[in-house]
Amino acid sequence: MIEQILFVYKGLMTLFYGVKIMLMTKTHWIFVLIVLWTSMSHAQSGIKWYTWEEGMVKSESEHKKFVIDMYTDWCGWCKKMDRTTFSDPRIIDYINTNYIPIKFDAEHKENITFKGEEHRFVRSGRRGYHTLAAKLTNGRLSYPTIVFLDESKELIQAIPGFQDATMFNPILIYFAEDLHKKMPWNSFLRNYNNANRQMQGNSILVGQEKGN
Repeated sequence: MIEQILFVYKGLMTLFYGVKIMLMTKTHWIFVLIVLWTSMSHAQSGIKWYTWEEGMVKSESEHKKFVIDMYTDWCGWCKKMDRTTFSDPRIIDYINTNYIPIKFDAEHKENITFKGEEHRFVRSGRRGYHTLAAKLTNGRLSYPTIVFLDESKELIQAIPGFQDATMFNPILIYFAEDLHKKMPWNSFLRNYNNANRQMQGNSILVGQEKGN
């Protein structure tokens, strides 16, 4: 890992040599380092998903935010997100390192007590929903929905719909690093994409130098 970092660092020095490197801001360097870290992740066997109950117990010993995959067993897009986004090595590594990941069936049948409030399954039409799912999504039930809670189990945001790995990676970083408290999403994403493009350009440059 250290050799990889030194190798990429050498490429960064070559790419940003001279005036350009002097103009880089502290914030910009932070984004470059974040992208560097995620691009060098080591593949793990998979996300270490917990049930709701297991995740709450885990939080007693690990002070981390929560990422909650809210799904149903009939949701096709949920299954696609499992096959693609949640199988991406970058996503696996980042979630396992920075979050307590929970799989929560929005049609869960057992009662759950959360923050002193009892939640239960409510039958509606041919199916139904769990009131905890409704609370976490502010009543906007759609699947999949990814819910982020902070270390105190307070809601940060619920994001509905399928997310591919390319878009989900910066979302994970945005909340895990508390950048949502420091800058608007659009500003963060612009900085993230700029840093990512520069890292890709650096990789090309380093490859060309090795070929010489």
